[in-house]
Amino acid sequence: MLKNAFYIFLVLFLVSCGKDPLPKPTGELRLEYPKAAYQQWNSDCNYSFEYSKFANLVAAGNKPCWFYLTYPKMKAKVILTYFPINNDFRAQVTEAEKMVYKHTIRASSIDAKFFEYPEKKVYGMFYELKGQTASNIQFFVTDSTRHFVTGNLNYNSRPMPDSLAPSIDYVKKDLMHMIDTFQWKNGKNK
Repeated sequence: MLKNAFYIFLVLFLVSCGKDPLPKPTGELRLEYPKAAYQQWNSDCNYSFEYSKFANLVAAGNKPCWFYLTYPKMKAKVILTYFPINNDFRAQVTEAEKMVYKHTIRASSIDAKFFEYPEKKVYGMFYELKGQTASNIQFFVTDSTRHFVTGNLNYNSRPMPDSLAPSIDYVKKDLMHMIDTFQWKNGKNK
C-alpha cells in the first residue's frame, strides 16, 4: 500500500512539474482579403462593367441578363437583375426603393447616395443598410429611358454586423468600382 502511494505521489509530482500556466493574450479576428484587382465583363446584355477578380459571375437561372456575383470565401452573393423600361421608369424606381426600405424594421440606419455619370448616361442610387439586415447593400443603375439594373448584396450567414463589417467594406469598394465602370451598350435592347 505504501508502495502504491509512493508511485501515485511520483506520477503526480512528475505531471505537475512544468511551467506555470499563462493566460492567453486577447486577440482580434484578422481577416485578410486580396488586394483589389478587376476584370472587364462583357456579354450579350446591353451593359458592361468591371468586377473583382476575387468574385465569380454566373447566370442566375433562366432570366436573361440576371446574374450572381459570388464571393465564395466570404459566402457573399450580389444578385444583379435587369429590367427593360417600358414607360414604367417611376414604377421601377419605386419597386427598387420598396426592396430597400422593407428592411427598416431591422436596419439601424439606411444611407442613400445618388450617383450620376451624365457622359455615360449612368444614374442611380446606392443604399448601405446598417444593422442586422438580410441585405447590406442595394443599388440601382439606369439610363432613365430604356434600362434598369438592380444589385443586392446578401450573405449566406446570420446577419451579424460586427463580424461582417470587414467583408461588407471590401465588397462595397468592389461595387462602387463596378458602378464607376458601368457602361451601356448602344443599340442593344435585350
